[in-house]
Amino acid sequence: MYRYDEFDERFVRERVQQFRTQVERRLYGSLSDDEFKPLRLKNGLYLQLHAYMLRIAVPYGTLNGKQLRQLALIGERYDKGYGHFTTRQNLQFNWPQLKDVPDILDLLADVEMHCIQTSGNCIRNVTADQFAGIAKDEVEDPRPTAELLRQWSSLHPEFAWLPRKFKIAVTGAEHDRAAIKVHDIGLKVRRHPDTGATGYQVVVGGGLGRTPMIGKVIRDFLPKDELLAYLEAVMRVYNAEGRRDNKYKARVKILVHEIGTEEFVRRVEAEYAQLDGPTVNAPESEVERIARYFAPPAYEALPEDSAVLDAARRADPALDAFVAQNGFAHRQPGYVALTISLKAVGGVPGDMTSEQMRAFADIAERYSFDELRVTHAQNLVLPHVRKDDVPRVFEALKAAGLATANSGLVTDIIACPGMDYCALATARSIPIAQEIAKSFADERRQAEIGPLQIKISGCINACGHHHVGHIGILGLEKSGKENYQITLGGDATEAAALGERLGPGIDAEAVPGAIETIVGTYLKVRTDGEAFIDTVRRAGLDPFKASFDAYVAGEPA
Repeated sequence: MYRYDEFDERFVRERVQQFRTQVERRLYGSLSDDEFKPLRLKNGLYLQLHAYMLRIAVPYGTLNGKQLRQLALIGERYDKGYGHFTTRQNLQFNWPQLKDVPDILDLLADVEMHCIQTSGNCIRNVTADQFAGIAKDEVEDPRPTAELLRQWSSLHPEFAWLPRKFKIAVTGAEHDRAAIKVHDIGLKVRRHPDTGATGYQVVVGGGLGRTPMIGKVIRDFLPKDELLAYLEAVMRVYNAEGRRDNKYKARVKILVHEIGTEEFVRRVEAEYAQLDGPTVNAPESEVERIARYFAPPAYEALPEDSAVLDAARRADPALDAFVAQNGFAHRQPGYVALTISLKAVGGVPGDMTSEQMRAFADIAERYSFDELRVTHAQNLVLPHVRKDDVPRVFEALKAAGLATANSGLVTDIIACPGMDYCALATARSIPIAQEIAKSFADERRQAEIGPLQIKISGCINACGHHHVGHIGILGLEKSGKENYQITLGGDATEAAALGERLGPGIDAEAVPGAIETIVGTYLKVRTDGEAFIDTVRRAGLDPFKASFDAYVAGEPA
């Protein structure tokens, strides 16, 4: 993983000192709240419903044990003993006091972390596939590209005050695990069909929120060495022409929609033609320097199959279920990646206690080359585990309360903080997720249902990505009560799609029963081995609407 150089260290320390002075001025009253707001947002500090919230950048979702231990320390010393992992591969603390934030930032800087540009109208944390560098379907590791973009975008003077926030995601695999089509810019590493050279497919104009849209391909193949200049052209067009009169219409997706993809491409290409590419694009030596940080770890030469693991799985059904559900095939023989679910039934999706962070840091250091990943599904990954070590890893995870075998299943629910924390929320998300998970707690039933992604948002800003959930749940306020709309058929992969509403909104207490009804309909109409999303695509919404309407009307099943 990337390591700070002298410039990175100085850059972050100077920002901490600047913000310390700004906080002191706010506390002493020489800065008003309105004057302080843009300064704190540039440093990832929000004012939420009950307290400040600090969002910490985890570039492309990669952490090491030392960093996770520092987060555990911050959670204990300055919060309530836990942190919350988000759909942007970041971590949030929900209860810091303003006076303590500069000290928190200093502790983060000690382990090469920061909160810069995790909020505000700027280029946010660059995200990537959580299985980058290990997936068998990968053309190229996308993390060097993500790191290059992080360095290019950090405090970029031309893009510090964009019309609205801007999010970039990168994948290097055939199967999109980074949701690139619902980002402002999505990049897919690919090979040129004729030359075999690596480059990028460039997608622009995706995003969720109150106006959800799937991104459009504006370049099917961009040579790798032209990346920064081309993205600079995209950003210039957006910065100059994106709407600033209405924040709800300020994202680049609205610009692409209003002028059309063809016209947007024309303007980007015109801007690109005027740029002096060599002065913008990174020198080859710099690209190579960054790439060296992402060299594979020192794997052992091992056979693909592990007799130790096979015997342990036969002896322990719980271990067998965990590996079957949470294991991910590794490109290196004898190794496996493990998804660590932060979705224990009854828990808060994405939350992790300081004690669990320390335990997991120990596991990552001992069994995964001191590396762990954050996923956009609010889970964690051990990317490099010897198959022989999996039984010991499983025992350590069980001791830490981190051995839930539900990755990708009905209880692996994405949920935003909702009205329990967020000042923008219009309904609760966490209790809804908890109640649904409880109703599907039986592991055998989860396995029978198979892959099913439920995503919940507590307002139209869609931080829970409900639009692209196989089942999406949107909480709103109606006549003074929480009201939940349910959608089906969303997808965040290469087959990206927005879900369609089933019918009228329902009260909070009716949501778990509605999900039971939807799942029951799926089990009735699916073909052998057919996943939920495939059934929805094949059968359409009609059978689900019929059963949902009957449920809402109180008719017997």
